[in-house]
Amino acid sequence: MIIVGFRAYEALERCLSSLPPFLQPDDEVIVVDHESDAAALNRALARCPRAVGIARPDNPGFAAGVNLAARQTRAPFLLCLNPDAELLGPVPRVLEELLRGHPDVGAAGPRVLDSDGAVQLSARRFPGFSTVFGGRSTWLTKRFPDNWFTAHNMLGRDATQPVAVDWVAGSCLMTPREVFDRLGGFDEAFFLYWEDADYCRRAAAAGFHSMYVPVVAVRHAAAASSVFVQDRAIRAFHESAYRLYRKHSGPAGRVLAPLVRGGLSARAWLHRRQARKRNS
Repeated sequence: MIIVGFRAYEALERCLSSLPPFLQPDDEVIVVDHESDAAALNRALARCPRAVGIARPDNPGFAAGVNLAARQTRAPFLLCLNPDAELLGPVPRVLEELLRGHPDVGAAGPRVLDSDGAVQLSARRFPGFSTVFGGRSTWLTKRFPDNWFTAHNMLGRDATQPVAVDWVAGSCLMTPREVFDRLGGFDEAFFLYWEDADYCRRAAAAGFHSMYVPVVAVRHAAAASSVFVQDRAIRAFHESAYRLYRKHSGPAGRVLAPLVRGGLSARAWLHRRQARKRNS
């Protein structure tokens, strides 16, 4: 199990406290802590004696943290879990069983719940034009969640059994070690956000599917780390969205790249302005 944290020590304590009932004797838990506070990290690690901490004084980004943790273990399956997520059942075992039984699956994720129990939209279609209107955080999705654009992009909302999707959110994502190594891990050019979509897209290009597995769940508070650097997180979200677009768009898409970049820059400016107003 891989957990990459940044300052969210209270959330990390809850995360680690949720693990022991669902771990097998040979399971490994690696916690990479960026810009680490050693005392706070050690208090959190005490919640799960199995956990091994890697304290870093710098912050090279989430994807780099995942790759660093992966190098510390040779486990046949890697479960990436956000530090603000908690297991609500035998998630590692259920996802591992599915992956063992389906060698064509490169990534699998459980149902993800908000703190209030609402289902997060963690299973999705690869971003496209319709995502501008029907993405997880768009105005249309928030105000009218049953609109066509959102239904097209947010998959498996009513699923009760495993279903194939384009990609699953990295808040809780399991992948076979063989696939991870074949793809070269997460792309460290993504500092924060969208590295999960990129990973699943590269897996798809290599012939692997992604699966949403709603029979088990995690609780995900969300934004426990980004709240400490909100302005930087907003910039990172939009920069990574553009990087994903440039990386996977064809020749025609690259022609539109300046327009896409301009739109994302404007959206980032608006969100940063709104965040500053809320915090003032």
